[in-house]
Amino acid sequence: MRPKVLILVFGIIAVYATQGIPESFEKRILKSREITAQFGAELKSHLQSAIIQGGPTEAITVCSEIAPDIARRFSNQTGWEIGRTALKYRNPNNAPDEWEKKGLKDFQKQRQAGKPVKKMEIHAVVEMNGSTYFRYMKAIGTKGICVTCHGSSIAPKVAAAIDKRYPDDQARGFTVGDVRGAFTIIQPMDTKNTPE
Repeated sequence: MRPKVLILVFGIIAVYATQGIPESFEKRILKSREITAQFGAELKSHLQSAIIQGGPTEAITVCSEIAPDIARRFSNQTGWEIGRTALKYRNPNNAPDEWEKKGLKDFQKQRQAGKPVKKMEIHAVVEMNGSTYFRYMKAIGTKGICVTCHGSSIAPKVAAAIDKRYPDDQARGFTVGDVRGAFTIIQPMDTKNTPE
């Protein structure tokens, strides 16, 4: 479970503004983009296959079981904590911490201002429980495939399956183009976890 106490290290961020992003951080950003793109593509592929083979209710299984498996695999490969989060989440394990909430709200403001979701990302160096971490979030846009289970008009059979698995579900009412949530990555700032 992610630590909940977050303090931005403003001194480091101030250096970015005046001197640019250090090369090691640029590598972290590029690697984070790569991982979130792979995560998104793999998840979409599983969702499409599940819907073709078993209908929309099978997509619920993909998001509840396969998506966490994908996140664990990438986490094991990198030594980073990789997952998904949202302001309106379905799985309580994906609830955002304070840093993520702030980023997700900023994504929503950017979307309201007309910025494409695919261009939204944030990163920062933060201190959590006495250690320093590099954090990254990449916005997830609501696609046509998403509204089957996350839209305003969910088929009764699909809604019943969601309610059974997630009685406190909040992740409904989205339309295509909305910010659905974000991929989120927490990277320890030690040398053994610096991307190649």
